[in-house]
Amino acid sequence: MSFAPPPVSTTKAIEVEIAHMSSNRESLRGKQVVVLGASRGVGREIVRHASAAGAEVLAVARQADGLAELGETLSGIDTLALDASAEDAPRQVFGRTTPDLLVICGGATPPVRPISELSWSEFGVNWEVDAKMAFLFCREALRMPLAPGSVVVIVSSGAGLGGSPISGGYAGAKRMQMFLARYCQAESNRRELGIRFVAVVPSRIMPETDLGQAAVNGYAEFLGVPAEKFLETMGARQSPADVANAVFEIAAGPTAVDSIFTISADGIAAVS
Repeated sequence: MSFAPPPVSTTKAIEVEIAHMSSNRESLRGKQVVVLGASRGVGREIVRHASAAGAEVLAVARQADGLAELGETLSGIDTLALDASAEDAPRQVFGRTTPDLLVICGGATPPVRPISELSWSEFGVNWEVDAKMAFLFCREALRMPLAPGSVVVIVSSGAGLGGSPISGGYAGAKRMQMFLARYCQAESNRRELGIRFVAVVPSRIMPETDLGQAAVNGYAEFLGVPAEKFLETMGARQSPADVANAVFEIAAGPTAVDSIFTISADGIAAVS
């Protein structure tokens, strides 16, 4: 079952397709969608949007309580309590369903302290969770492989482009997720698998999420300003709903050379 429409050759065509949100939403109806990191934040919003659009959703997260609450809130979704960074996690997930769309979201909450105060294990936590889960699931998507027309979307972070000096290895792990999207797209192309790999990059901290609120509080304390003042300096920002919409708009768009897209208050932009 193909999720993406036939390929086109121009970036301009992508911009036109992205503008048609309502029509592209229809492409989710009846599709198999797997969301990792589904119990909170952006992942939860992606599950909600996919379910509302008529997709058959498997929501995966470590927190069983959060998944149970999600299952009670949304009808018609399946849930799986699982550590997505475990070596056998892809086998367990793909044993339940073969996704038309796989969304790799969520991850570990990084330490919010200066580099001088961190241990190596604290510095590397997002490499061992965020980067590892993206690696494991993208590798398995290539090994199976997923069906032609399938789409894998990695939800990364703007920290991977601009840095995050008091978040340990978080920025580096998020940048690696972007590289993985490009590496895996090149491998899919080389083997003519027809799988599309994309990284979406929310540009600003989202205080509506647990991760975002931890970042806001941590940076505000580090800079010696109230949290409200720190938020003011950030300017306009995208919401979790904006990110969810962008995931589906990009996934439903035509195949092209672009593998990384930023999501901001101004919309969607390809990263060259």
